[in-house]
Amino acid sequence: MSGRTALTRLTSTGTGDCGEKDCPNVYRDEADGGIVVQGERCATFQPPAGEALVKIPEHVLREAVRALGW
Repeated sequence: MSGRTALTRLTSTGTGDCGEKDCPNVYRDEADGGIVVQGERCATFQPPAGEALVKIPEHVLREAVRALGW
C-alpha cells in the first residue's frame, strides 16, 4: 500500500493529518476490508513492538459505523 491510496476515509472532513488537529480518523482498507485507525498515541501502557494504541472518542466510532451502513 502506498500512503493512503488504498484507504477510504470513514470519518472527518479535513486533510487526515494529525498535526493539523484532524484526528482521530477511521479508514477502510479497500484491499482487505480492514479498519485502520489514525490518532494520537495512547500512553496507558506499552504495547508489543510493531503495535500502537490510539484513543477513539465514541462519536468518531459512531460516524465510521454510519459511513459503513452497519
